[in-house]
Amino acid sequence: MLRVGILTREWPPDIYGGAGVHVDELVRELRPLADIRVHAFGPTRDGARGHQVPADFAKAPSVLQILAVDLDMVRTLDHLDVVHSHTWYANHAGHVAGELYGIPHVITAHSLEPRRPWKAEQLGGGYRVSSWIESSAYREAAAIIAVSDGMRRDVLDCYPFVDPDRVHVVRNGIDPHRWHPVENADRLAEYGVDPEKPFVVFVGRITRQKGIRHLLAAARDIDPSVTLVFCASSPDEESIGTETAKAVAELEKVRPVVWIKEHAPRPVVMQLYSHALAFLCPSVYEPLGIVNLEAMACGTAVVASDVGGIPEVVAEGETGLLVHYDADDTEKFEREFAEAVNRLVAEPERAAAMGVAGRERAVAHFGWDVVAAKTVDVYRAAGAVAGATAP
Repeated sequence: MLRVGILTREWPPDIYGGAGVHVDELVRELRPLADIRVHAFGPTRDGARGHQVPADFAKAPSVLQILAVDLDMVRTLDHLDVVHSHTWYANHAGHVAGELYGIPHVITAHSLEPRRPWKAEQLGGGYRVSSWIESSAYREAAAIIAVSDGMRRDVLDCYPFVDPDRVHVVRNGIDPHRWHPVENADRLAEYGVDPEKPFVVFVGRITRQKGIRHLLAAARDIDPSVTLVFCASSPDEESIGTETAKAVAELEKVRPVVWIKEHAPRPVVMQLYSHALAFLCPSVYEPLGIVNLEAMACGTAVVASDVGGIPEVVAEGETGLLVHYDADDTEKFEREFAEAVNRLVAEPERAAAMGVAGRERAVAHFGWDVVAAKTVDVYRAAGAVAGATAP
């Protein structure tokens, strides 16, 4: 059986984004297929060996702390047949381990640093280092898994030195047993949401990538009879947190808004999806968007931008509405996004039908068991052979 090292920053209970959800769900389905050994940032916990920032690096710049954790991982990755890293945080560990131990390094491309230029404003030199880490790892990786056709195009566009034959599309998945429609709405009142009144919902981190600025601008033109439930937390950095708080305060003067400022537990999020008129996803960059799959699996219509892999998930006119994002005319995007939401507000029966179709699509095309089987195929294609390393 293949001995696989999964290298990740996020692991339960420390999951804050789509990449963490992906790793958690993928590992669950991979375990019957391979000998999986998870290495994660932070303390050792159930299912994963932890790697913490060494004491000598406690006051070092954050990017150096990440590199220190990566190297701590590397020293424990011998005796494996393949290493599989997720996000630039762990790419360096996979890259060095692959070179040091002579084993294939597989990368899952959840996002790309060149597609997130706003990070240069936030992180300065840290962004230049993260970009170097990612570029170096992609150059030498035995295989790269793109989570959508759109992401594959981005990989080859950003890194033209990558052999297209090394880039494999394995789309993200959803567990339809963990994510499903629920009739109960008993948790919503404690968060200030009245399920008897129509509402639309956003769920995500406070980051430029998620298009939050555009959402809050568009919300001014969304039918005021509908509440905007803004389930958003974990700002990338202080300035965007402050900016978002100010925008929400201004928006509350003209329309009903409920801001849930925490990473709400899954049962609550399922109730939000299940009882919302629509889920809103105005992302300016989204390799695939697991969050859209979560909403669809809960029977919720989606209004989303047409960026990245989103059109591969949301079927236009069938499971939701797609709005073209133009970085050169964001006011038009905001206006058309509000118009799309208002079309569903005016036709709740259509929104409900889209929700039913979305659930059917999520179940039929995005099962994690399929993702896991295809991932093992990539390991084999990358040259992974069980027992290839010394005992």
